[in-house]
Amino acid sequence: MSSSPQPIVITMGDPSGVGAEVTVKALADLAPARRRAYAVIGDRETLLRARAACGLDLALHEFGDEAPEGSVAVIHEEVAGLPGRFGVLSPACGEASFRYIDRAVTMTRGGEAACIVTAPINKEALNAAGHHYDGHTGMLAHLTGCAASWMLLASPTLNVIHVSTHISLKEAIGRATPERVLETIRTGHRHLQRMGIAQPRIAVAGINPHCGENGLFGREDDLQVQPAVEAARAEGIDVVGPIPADTVYYRAHSGAFDLVVAQYHDQGHIPIKLIAFDTAVNCSLGLPIDRCSVDHGTAFDIAGTGRANHVNMLAALAYADKLVAGRG
Repeated sequence: MSSSPQPIVITMGDPSGVGAEVTVKALADLAPARRRAYAVIGDRETLLRARAACGLDLALHEFGDEAPEGSVAVIHEEVAGLPGRFGVLSPACGEASFRYIDRAVTMTRGGEAACIVTAPINKEALNAAGHHYDGHTGMLAHLTGCAASWMLLASPTLNVIHVSTHISLKEAIGRATPERVLETIRTGHRHLQRMGIAQPRIAVAGINPHCGENGLFGREDDLQVQPAVEAARAEGIDVVGPIPADTVYYRAHSGAFDLVVAQYHDQGHIPIKLIAFDTAVNCSLGLPIDRCSVDHGTAFDIAGTGRANHVNMLAALAYADKLVAGRG
């Protein structure tokens, strides 16, 4: 449980998705006293509908008001035109998603909140509302004025940080410059130290099959990845690579490494989703604020049915607690 006097704020995500449902379910699972560590930014009526769909009696109160133990604080953000039902792709919901995150960033940067936990947004709705971002990480980088940020997926047996994420594979290969790969290694190293690993063991995945086989399948690993690994080792970081991607994740999952540097989105996401689909947490690194998230989508097809699995939200809340505890 966070010991910070500021709450960890949970953004509800797209009001038409499962964000409200997994949020109320996760908070209902916590001990009543522990719920004081969190506040939900979102739409009160949507939270009430989600609560009813799940058959919960979780009490809600306005953030800042005195409340009985076990009640959950809500920061209501008024947005016109919400559809009032689940499973609807709506620009109004995209606008709401943006405003919840914007409010959370303002609170966190202003010292009113300790950390942000985000429920899923819908990128199509977000863009329909005029907010043209590739997802949470890009939006948060823009809102905090960061030129660079990184996505880390954390699970009990495998941690993966990405050199790039939501760009085409062709662009991703070009983006894996020695400078970007080196900074990715540094960022992952610092984060794991903060999370309690004094000397993280890091492996860097290659770009090409078998890391290019000495140029037979391309020179990108020799020219773009190897120089970054050598520079990081010269700084005292325990890092090896490039290692062929078809073996490095098995080795990390088996305990050989604490972190894998993935060169692009699918190279890092597929192994994590295979071994930890319900428990992996998405964490944004390189920002002046702390943010982690569930690692699933809005699931419009089951939103409002009470069937959404909230295990991933519980994992995200636990990771946020560790982020706050490890600050210093």
